[in-house]
Amino acid sequence: MRSAARRTDTHPDLTDPRVGSPLFSTWRVGTPERQRRTVEAVAASWQRHPWPADELLAHHLYTGHDGSTLLHYSQWTDERAHAAFARTGRPDRVDEIDAAVPGIERPGLGRYRRYRSGGAADRGGRVPGCVVIVEVEFDGPDPEQQRAWVDAVFDALASDPQPRPGGIGAHFHLSTDGTRVLNYAEWESAQAHIDALDAPGDGVGSATAQWRHVQRWPGLKSSSVSRYEHTFGLVPA
Repeated sequence: MRSAARRTDTHPDLTDPRVGSPLFSTWRVGTPERQRRTVEAVAASWQRHPWPADELLAHHLYTGHDGSTLLHYSQWTDERAHAAFARTGRPDRVDEIDAAVPGIERPGLGRYRRYRSGGAADRGGRVPGCVVIVEVEFDGPDPEQQRAWVDAVFDALASDPQPRPGGIGAHFHLSTDGTRVLNYAEWESAQAHIDALDAPGDGVGSATAQWRHVQRWPGLKSSSVSRYEHTFGLVPA
């Protein structure tokens, strides 16, 4: 029988080559008090049950700075293993969490593959104080468009004459259905990200032609930005 989960404060390594199926989902819980109660319920349920599968490397939970959401990020080696867990192990956990905090909204699960990561190889001991999730959606499935847009972001970052301070790393993921890109961006603090948005330019980049190309990309349907705090991780005991 597998051991239970062990709780950790260590942030995930998004570049771990073993991660073949990174999964993201957002829960809407409504209030800071319900956030707190849901965090407690998630931890209690996961630590009560055996670890789901060897193919699950870690499961991380984040608290939204909006006071009403939670973000789940799971690192699976294999998508089929998660599908088996969803059928047999997940329902009991969800039932226990819903019993503790009724009325949680779960819009759906996002299935991704990591495409590119950026940031200094040597972080100098910096630990992210804020995780910013940037999601963009295109007007239809197009894997080439997904990759081209991310590549354009890297070109804009490389040519930016005034890079914003406070960024640690950025990890771009492509949805498996070909319609979305998710950037898991690591910042020193929420204030550093706020200051970057408040600086001249649209978004965190300077007012350059390269950034305008990214922001006015043909077929770009919508974008959203959300700030989170890493609450805890769960790993095999």
